[in-house]
Amino acid sequence: MKSLRECIEKARADRTAIGHFNASNIETISAIFRAAKKQNTPVIIGFSEGERDFFGVRQAVAVVKSIRDEFDFPIFSNADHTYSFERVKEAIDAGFDAVIFDGTELLFEENIRVARKCVRYARASSRDVLVEGELGFIGKSSKVLDSLPVGVKIGEEFLTKPEEAERFVKETGVDLLAPAVGNIHGMLASGLEPALNIERVKAVRAAAGASLVLHGASGNTASDIQGAIKAGAAIVHINTELRVAYRKALMLSLQENPDEVAPYKYLKPAMQAVERTVEAKLKIIS
Repeated sequence: MKSLRECIEKARADRTAIGHFNASNIETISAIFRAAKKQNTPVIIGFSEGERDFFGVRQAVAVVKSIRDEFDFPIFSNADHTYSFERVKEAIDAGFDAVIFDGTELLFEENIRVARKCVRYARASSRDVLVEGELGFIGKSSKVLDSLPVGVKIGEEFLTKPEEAERFVKETGVDLLAPAVGNIHGMLASGLEPALNIERVKAVRAAAGASLVLHGASGNTASDIQGAIKAGAAIVHINTELRVAYRKALMLSLQENPDEVAPYKYLKPAMQAVERTVEAKLKIIS
């Protein structure tokens, strides 16, 4: 079985991408795995700081690893959006396959300094832990929004600059880079997501050299996502669409079965809804 690094390299060579889907409970993990297994494609399960705190840091790693070992399937764990070196260290020590240091709200020099420290710690590990850095603020919450996230600006002058991406990767040594290219975290209630700047994706990829990660792909059109992949995005993050599908299906399940008290019965429709959503996304990106 290929390692995560090898899976990413293959995706780059094939001009496809690996799906990264977030989870905070066992039903969502199972749904993501089932969808990926059907299509026989590698998948990454992401756990944000909040999701890790809810699920358990080491427990998240253990569940994903148990699936990988039992089924000999390339499913990997990622410590998504981690905002301090201490929590990056915690994730690496817990056994995550990859970790993201999100320093987008820091000054550029400070973002470099902390990201470099995270990379050095990962390299000292006995495992091949991938480290991702981020440049450009695109919001922090995976939820349905009435307007752009506070602090997010999507004008061309606010997108990640190729020259800064080049310097960031060179000085930190990160394996992966998540740029701001018109993407936002969350989904707009209007259904009208900002268009991705595909030319900027291409320019950042050429300058940085590292594999790119497209965050906030919930709500983006299939053509935009595919365009970003062709331009250099090797991993695509989706979270909000899964949360929306889970919640809608769960609400309907409880309404239709008001007397049901067995969780494995009333949670099943929510799990199936997530599985269908992941399947649809995997068909777009892989």
